[in-house]
Amino acid sequence: MKASEIQSRASFDTIRYAQCWEDSTLLTAALTPSGKHCLSIGSAGDNSFALLAAGAKSVTAVEMNPAQIACIELRKSAYQYLDHGEFLELLGSRPSNRRAELYKYCRDPLPSTARDFWDAKPTEIRNGIASAGKFERYFAYFRNLVLPLAHPRRRVRSLMEERNPAARETFYESRWNNRRWKWIFQTFFSRKAMGAIGRDPEFFKYVEGSVAERIRSRTRHALVHLDPSENPYLHWILTGTHGEALPEALGAKNFEIIRTALGAKRMKIVNAPLELLLEKSKAPAYDAFNLSDIFEYMSEENTAALLRKIHSASNPGARLAYWNMLAPRSRPDSMSHLLKPLTDEADELFQQDRAFFYSRFVIEEVLA
Repeated sequence: MKASEIQSRASFDTIRYAQCWEDSTLLTAALTPSGKHCLSIGSAGDNSFALLAAGAKSVTAVEMNPAQIACIELRKSAYQYLDHGEFLELLGSRPSNRRAELYKYCRDPLPSTARDFWDAKPTEIRNGIASAGKFERYFAYFRNLVLPLAHPRRRVRSLMEERNPAARETFYESRWNNRRWKWIFQTFFSRKAMGAIGRDPEFFKYVEGSVAERIRSRTRHALVHLDPSENPYLHWILTGTHGEALPEALGAKNFEIIRTALGAKRMKIVNAPLELLLEKSKAPAYDAFNLSDIFEYMSEENTAALLRKIHSASNPGARLAYWNMLAPRSRPDSMSHLLKPLTDEADELFQQDRAFFYSRFVIEEVLA
């Protein structure tokens, strides 16, 4: 298995995700990366940089999509050549009318492929590079054209205000969860709509049950049981910026930590399918794995095959962390002697997951 299963069914020549949409606070709590060698699914790079911020000895960010590699490379250069405020402007987390100028500061150190990629995308740079993905455009469409059908802007702003749990539930039931909001979920967050506008339809091949109902249930959890005012993912979806709440990789306290780690060359960026990288590993090399939601796109057979490759590249005691969105995936019983599920820890962390699309968080530990 030298190529990822999804690679043969979906196109990977554009930016699918201009941000990471998994909550890095769960990831760093699960993997405790300080002093560890980490292998991380690249996506747009945020969660790989979050592992550096949490003290990883090294991070290998692996990504098979060259467009996603360009996202990671530009972030890497921005960490090194911009200050924190400029970095947030370039991303789009903060308003700016000088993003083209900021890009010039980061451009020359980029690898030629990444430089050529971004040179051809001046509009995406002007709009903020964290808006440049298909998934982010899906949310922009929702924010600008769909959400106003159910809620005016003043109510959206009110949702984001700090409240205690009882007040959040009252607000949700009395002002937010109206008939139009329910209708939005049945249409805009259906499997068909998400496949056409947000994700590739092939990403839903192994999905079971109603997409809309599962996401609506998790959204209620994020709006009532968690604090919307502290949720950067929700803030971006509803407003197009991160507000004062930032993902770990973007926070001021972590900016210099990440810059220093990059200067010490503690990150390696690899453009290849994960399966190929693991096949080339000559000995156990990794202590922690950020696997994003990679198994969402795989059959159970290929999931098991990949988990075996991961085990072969792992040091004893290594941890795997990943999400299930709509397709249930975890280590099969046939691998019980190789991987130990840490279900209680994973479930406890999942209750605090601010990126509310997922149905499950999985932590597994490599046995000797």
